[in-house]
Amino acid sequence: MQNKPQPGDIAPDFAAVAVGGPHGEGESISLGGLRGRTVVLYFYPKDDTPGCTTQACGVRDHHAELLAAGAVVYGISTDSPASHAKFIAKHGLPFPLISDGMHAIAEAYGVWVEKSMYGKKYMGTERTTFVVGPDGTICAVLRKTAPAAHAGALLETL
Repeated sequence: MQNKPQPGDIAPDFAAVAVGGPHGEGESISLGGLRGRTVVLYFYPKDDTPGCTTQACGVRDHHAELLAAGAVVYGISTDSPASHAKFIAKHGLPFPLISDGMHAIAEAYGVWVEKSMYGKKYMGTERTTFVVGPDGTICAVLRKTAPAAHAGALLETL
């Protein structure tokens, strides 16, 4: 059975490339490097698909409120940095996206799962959000939140 971090657990550290926001065209970051801040890590399946676009645009539309609540937001998917840059530009996303091409971060957070579509099974990212406190501890986990309700649920959590 795969590890699924819970509130109270130390968030798994990682190093990856983030694109957008303060990271511009892309730079390597680590979760450990963000200590001292509340960090929202929202995992989503794929850039520029209907549900993921709805979710990202909701975070975009409430980004100022999320910042005011003291959180920095990072979206994470297995898409490439180039795909993330296009997604950010197309939808005016003010927050960075992290590229997890080898799905190592998704596995560490227990969100790389077996899925099924039209009877075909495959591995993919489960839509899940983790709120990590300034000390690196997971404060909250939002699992399978509907894309349109994500930003509101996140604001309530913060």
